[in-house]
Amino acid sequence: MLKNKIVVVTGGGDGIGWECAKAYVRAGATVCIIDKNPLPDEKLDALTLTENLVLICNLTNETAVAAAFNSIIKKYGQIDAIHNNAAIAHPSKTLDETSNTEWDLLMDVNLKSILYTTRYGIAHLKKSEGCILNTSSMVGSIGQDNHAVYVATKGAINALTKAMALDYAPFKIRVNAVSPAAVNTPTLKAWSEEQPNQNEIETYLNKLQPLGNMPEGDVIADSCVFLLSNAARFITGTILPVSGGAELGYRTLI
Repeated sequence: MLKNKIVVVTGGGDGIGWECAKAYVRAGATVCIIDKNPLPDEKLDALTLTENLVLICNLTNETAVAAAFNSIIKKYGQIDAIHNNAAIAHPSKTLDETSNTEWDLLMDVNLKSILYTTRYGIAHLKKSEGCILNTSSMVGSIGQDNHAVYVATKGAINALTKAMALDYAPFKIRVNAVSPAAVNTPTLKAWSEEQPNQNEIETYLNKLQPLGNMPEGDVIADSCVFLLSNAARFITGTILPVSGGAELGYRTLI
């Protein structure tokens, strides 16, 4: 589905991003992972690095992002898709308890990184008539207690996705977002450890989705492959829930 495509994935070193990177490779793409941390050897081996690329980059640093995109173009000469997946979820706090530093970091990682990848990638996407995919979250649509700034960034991603879809449609560039609920990732594990009811949180998260227990990231990755593929060629500005129905109706979770 993605044969001969060059796909950039931010935050591709673990969690949903890593599952997406593997799925894109299986679908025939060449993947460029941009992550703040080096990948362990077993992940490098899994990517068959003769074709794929891993770049260590602080996505809040514009100069570093520009250099990463220059490296990608120097190596491959094109970019067909950018998946803005990098995000942090800490801290789990109400708005008034959030420090200026925490606010700025969440905004920089979760939102400004999209500004930078778009700024340095859009010219190449115009040439390829490519696409942009943003990783959002169900909480960006329905809210979540004790997690104000993270929720704000995901709500902003939803709005930004629609604005970008309109701005870039004249260039045949599609922009969509994927919106998971609870997914078994290191980020969610860290969030769970911040909650006062740690002994109960896993049970709660497993009951959240009507379709079944909290999934692994592969279920998100399969939907992302679709959104980047030609099968989704007339879909843009969509916030696609991949949530097992977690946002549907009133339910008893006890």
